[in-house]
Amino acid sequence: MTLHIVGQRRAVEPPTVAIDAHARAIVENPLLNDARRRAAQMQLDYAGSIAPVDAWQLFASLAAIIIDVRSAEERLFVGYVPGTLHAPWAYGVGMVPNPNFLRELEARVSKETVVLFLCRSGKRSAAAAAQATQAGWAHAFNIAEGFEGELDNARRRGQLGGWRHHGLPWIQQ
Repeated sequence: MTLHIVGQRRAVEPPTVAIDAHARAIVENPLLNDARRRAAQMQLDYAGSIAPVDAWQLFASLAAIIIDVRSAEERLFVGYVPGTLHAPWAYGVGMVPNPNFLRELEARVSKETVVLFLCRSGKRSAAAAAQATQAGWAHAFNIAEGFEGELDNARRRGQLGGWRHHGLPWIQQ
């Protein structure tokens, strides 16, 4: 038996059976299959987008890992989903691109893992999913709406979708 450590989660699984069961679970998952179908129709350059509620279901059932690509400042001041991994797409308030993004991602998850990328509104996470796909991650998905959703007419976030808007678990320090 092999011990796999992913972030703070641990799972013990037999080597061959686990790989087969994991591959079958990815192929047979209706949420992932629906996202893949929509992605093909929209000609996306990554596996697809997942609604926040569905992303929570996949994450909570250990069928996927969430990678938060927001800056450390965003996570600190706005909040984050507990148990997620962090690989910033960009740094600081100036959003300077992270040249080590793929190396940081590779240090956190294997290329066979179902990865759900999360950012503020779903735009940076879509770009992260596309770059991860190009680099060899076959199951790179974007979490649609992001953590805070789109801006409303008053230029505020949190009312038009997003992880928090749907009442999904999150914490703020």
